[in-house]
Amino acid sequence: MRFERWLLCVATALCLPLPALAAGTLDKIKASRTISLGYREASIPFSYTGDDNQPWGYSVDLCTRVAAAIVKQLGLEELQLQWVPVTPETRVAKLKSGAIDLECGSTTSSLARMQEVDFSLLTFVDGGSYLTRKASGIKRLDDLAGKRIAVAAGTTSERTIAEALTQHQVGAQLVKVSDHQQGLAAMVQGKVDAYASDRSLLIGLALDSGNQSDWVLGPETFSYEPYALMMRRNDADFRLAVNRELARLSRSREIYTIYDRWFGYLAKPGVKLESVYFLNGLPE
Repeated sequence: MRFERWLLCVATALCLPLPALAAGTLDKIKASRTISLGYREASIPFSYTGDDNQPWGYSVDLCTRVAAAIVKQLGLEELQLQWVPVTPETRVAKLKSGAIDLECGSTTSSLARMQEVDFSLLTFVDGGSYLTRKASGIKRLDDLAGKRIAVAAGTTSERTIAEALTQHQVGAQLVKVSDHQQGLAAMVQGKVDAYASDRSLLIGLALDSGNQSDWVLGPETFSYEPYALMMRRNDADFRLAVNRELARLSRSREIYTIYDRWFGYLAKPGVKLESVYFLNGLPE
């Protein structure tokens, strides 16, 4: 009798309707004919607002290529690109809420972030440093003792500069700002003595300032910053679509054309980035 009751319970459970699976990002894109792309407004040269108030940059170009590939994959005639500005503090929340489908900025792929979001293949490799005014006389990390250092809240630089200062026993005050432009402005206004971020972003800020000779980039690199495009977790089909296009760009070497467009004035890809481009060229 007990066995029969158990069978009845199992049969009843199996007959219950299952909850509908949440639609994936590709289904959402196909239904709406729109892909929402998050971008940074001041992460030059990766992702920023240009003089025409439109998104520009290395990561923006990559996301545009990904969107074009998704159009072909889904058999759509056209796809609207909805660009949504994000900050270091809002990018994860906007991704998880569905406000954006893919973040096209200068975000470091880290194990801590992978607890909340997912990442594409690596798109760039950078390292943390700091920017100072030439007139400050700051030439190395030790010279920052007793100084004020701005850092964007919600970035990996916020943690790595603090670790570097502790490791080298340099007593300095960290001042949180909302973005890179605010960090640069704080230096211009004399509110801080340095701004800590990733080296390529600092170079972009100096080049965009109009007074490149006024700035000095610190010689130290105190972190490893592997960039990637950020997306929601547990969406294998969308991640594959993104990675398939990034892999194609590497195999075809088109990635070098995109790199030269945004970084050719600085230098050719270093050994680490060359390795990333090579390893990204996965076969179909």
